[in-house]
Amino acid sequence: MALENGQIPAQIHFHDLPEALLLQIFACIEPTRARNSASLVCRRWRDLERRTRSSLSLRGNPFTTPYPPFPFPRFPSLSTLDLSNLSPWGRVPSNTPLLVGPTLPNSFPAVTDLTLYSRDPTVLIALTHHWPKLKRVKLVRWHNRPSGADIGSDLSPLFENCNEIEEVDLSEFYCWTEDVTEAVRSHALVARNITGLDLMLANATDGFRASDLISISEACPNLRRLIAPCAFNPRYIDFVNDATLLRIATNCPHLSTLHLVDTTPITLNNNPGAANNIQENNPSTITPTSLETLFSSLPLLTDFSLDLSHPIFEAGPAIESLGQRRASLIKNLKLGNFQGVCKGKWLHLDGVAVCGGLESLCLKNCGDVSDGSLAAIARGCTRLLKFELIGCDLVTELGIQKLAMGLRRTLKEFCVSRCRLVSASALVKALKPLRGRLERLQLDCTWTQPEEKKLNVLEQQSDVAELDVLDENNDVNGLCEPQSKKSRHRYEEDVELNFGDATAVNGECSQWPYQSWDNLRELSLWLPAGEFLSPLLEIGLDDCPTLSSIIIKVEGNCRAKPDPHTFGMDFLSIFPNLSKMKLDLGEAIGYAFTAPCGQMDLSLWERFYLHGIGELRALQELDYWPPQDREVNQRTLSLPAAGLIQGCYNLRKLFIHGTAHEHFMRFFLQMMHLRDVQLREDYYPAPEDDMSTEMRDESCRRFELALNGRVIPD
Repeated sequence: MALENGQIPAQIHFHDLPEALLLQIFACIEPTRARNSASLVCRRWRDLERRTRSSLSLRGNPFTTPYPPFPFPRFPSLSTLDLSNLSPWGRVPSNTPLLVGPTLPNSFPAVTDLTLYSRDPTVLIALTHHWPKLKRVKLVRWHNRPSGADIGSDLSPLFENCNEIEEVDLSEFYCWTEDVTEAVRSHALVARNITGLDLMLANATDGFRASDLISISEACPNLRRLIAPCAFNPRYIDFVNDATLLRIATNCPHLSTLHLVDTTPITLNNNPGAANNIQENNPSTITPTSLETLFSSLPLLTDFSLDLSHPIFEAGPAIESLGQRRASLIKNLKLGNFQGVCKGKWLHLDGVAVCGGLESLCLKNCGDVSDGSLAAIARGCTRLLKFELIGCDLVTELGIQKLAMGLRRTLKEFCVSRCRLVSASALVKALKPLRGRLERLQLDCTWTQPEEKKLNVLEQQSDVAELDVLDENNDVNGLCEPQSKKSRHRYEEDVELNFGDATAVNGECSQWPYQSWDNLRELSLWLPAGEFLSPLLEIGLDDCPTLSSIIIKVEGNCRAKPDPHTFGMDFLSIFPNLSKMKLDLGEAIGYAFTAPCGQMDLSLWERFYLHGIGELRALQELDYWPPQDREVNQRTLSLPAAGLIQGCYNLRKLFIHGTAHEHFMRFFLQMMHLRDVQLREDYYPAPEDDMSTEMRDESCRRFELALNGRVIPD
């Protein structure tokens, strides 16, 4: 209160602020741990935090009575609720709806966005009955579809009880394509309100046929977002073709996001003498002409992805029409197996380089994309924030250098994968102009470079450049000024001069102001089985002061004896802020139980990869995918792996994407700071019952009780 002389008292408490202002302050707190800490200060802060929290991922065991444990706080403003990670993960007994259904809606009355593990329709029926106002729902299931279930029965409760549903996400939900089609077709009135469908079903091997997509588009005319796997292969009956795409555009004219992915596996050409793998005798059923019609029929389209297994030839003019239209500018674009997407002949911008509004671009298996194409993209797409290059065999580090220099002011995320002429060391060297700006980097850890192949490709590209005939009549609506050969050569000489100067002083960059990766926060690495991680620091990635997350994925055959040396996990200790790691050995194949004579089981390989992980003192979160034995569908944590992970004393969260013995899980109880541990069998097919995994439901319950009963230092 003010004093008599009009002065303000010296001691003013934070609680003296108006209630409305306090609510606004607490609503601005986003980090989960910060909100949890604020709720522990005092009762008033706890109440303010509960009244302003908007999202929550709920954990715990729903098989205890009652659940949630009484008394449970009420969150009146919470709109996003995640129930997909309840423990034990993926286990739903018959009495769960009676325990969970009536309780949760009372604590979260305003939920409109729900994520749920729906192993069978019983839980979905219970929850949707109490939350009829749901607008966005994501279903998760990695177990097999219930045997004998009717077509569409997994999704029918959602459409029957939630008449205002707008978005449905099935990207991690295993079901049949017929289930989706039947559920949407049977509830036409509800389907008309749907604006978003993500149908990238878990382990989708059979995509949607043409009749399925047409039926879905007819039932959902207000769709703005459609993501679906499709059967583009002409060998299939009712395959997706030009007519299907045009029908989708006609039925859903408001689409702004359209992602279509071919589920046919692409056979990679492993012939070392082949620089490119283009199936000239087996082109795609999608033609450039139909794509032009599709783009003109969808004026609101800003996010487009078409990933095919058969090539589309001469696709450049179709992509140009997408960039030249007067409607909304295309911002996100992913093209898989498109040929002629950008020729980069230096006279004018062509193909994808015309799309000047692009912010994210992914070129996958585009066999004729060359260094000149990347230079043209750098000149035309000046707003790019994210760029991905996958399976482009003609690209060398020279093209990446030109791209990096042209986009050094905007690019923040960069990915290069399966480009055979670009080694990891060459890629890091080419990205010197981006060192101070990149926030996320993904690369393949191939330490050696095929010099002979690279020289042959460079000679071919130079020959093609000399034979190109400049045609001024091909200028696209005067989008750029024509350039002569003299100016083209001057540009190339400037690029080479700049990079030459940048490495002239003691082998270090003197041209670019950034010597370290100051903003790099996430690093994603792919390695073949048996490769070492230690050369990563020798190629120029040793100075990343803000690196906080790393993703390591290993693929290959682990049936041979591992190298006596270690993988090199301890080398990552030079990154002081590395707090999150995802170590994915799920595609590393070997013997889990009975290895033949002369072969080694997977436990030795786990020792090879995890040795030294205890040296990462800043590591707080670990997601670990154990290697697998496909013959018995086995992904299990071995004894060496459990012992090595136990050495991570500062670890707070541990998620093992597989199974484990209860005895091995007990090792983790000695980790003082560990708070959250869970086994997630999020792979298909997940174990059906207790007898198909080492960790029983009762074992999970005992382990969680022991984990939660400990005293945590902080």
